[in-house]
Amino acid sequence: MKFLLVVLAVLAASVVHAGNLGTVGAMYEIAEKDALAEIEDRARNIDWSKVIKRKQIEDYDGPRDRVTLPRAARDRSFAVDMTWTLQMDVPDGKGGILYPKGYRFNPLEYVTFAKTLVVINGNDPEQVKWFAGSEYKGRMDVTVLLTEGQYGKLGKKLDVPLFYANSNIIERLQLSAVPSVVRQEGNVMVVHEFPLPSKRSRDVSGKRRGSR
Repeated sequence: MKFLLVVLAVLAASVVHAGNLGTVGAMYEIAEKDALAEIEDRARNIDWSKVIKRKQIEDYDGPRDRVTLPRAARDRSFAVDMTWTLQMDVPDGKGGILYPKGYRFNPLEYVTFAKTLVVINGNDPEQVKWFAGSEYKGRMDVTVLLTEGQYGKLGKKLDVPLFYANSNIIERLQLSAVPSVVRQEGNVMVVHEFPLPSKRSRDVSGKRRGSR
């Protein structure tokens, strides 16, 4: 069924995944006195629009409607009902109405969302470190959603595809703290919040071990 489109619309993040920008320019060994003139000539042939585009992608720090979420304060899990209410009639292609406006349904009763979503604040070094050392790093079924963070810097550090969660996604999944891991269980999505130890608690723990 085509309810998959609805699932994707409900769960889709603002994708800011950089594609292959192609070759911007080659490097040449300077071996002549007039090398500067040669470099200037070749510089004129560079497609600077690609250079600017790459810079814009690397500096991108999320959609305008991004939401700052606090760190998770405790370990907790909760279920999210993905039942959707149609905002318009869905025609049947024969002049009639297949599903009327106001019709309610849960797309997870018809399709399986196979991905596990890991939501982190990319501006928080501790959350980035947590993900890099977690079981989710490197898994093909995991999609990383950033609430905040610079795409280029994090992309190089984590070496995984990155996407952004906008306000609609955060609201739909009822996200209230990060890091969070979201996956389908039956006909609901389950959000698991992971509290990270504060710097103060780590310092205290370290002092205790050192005093033994």
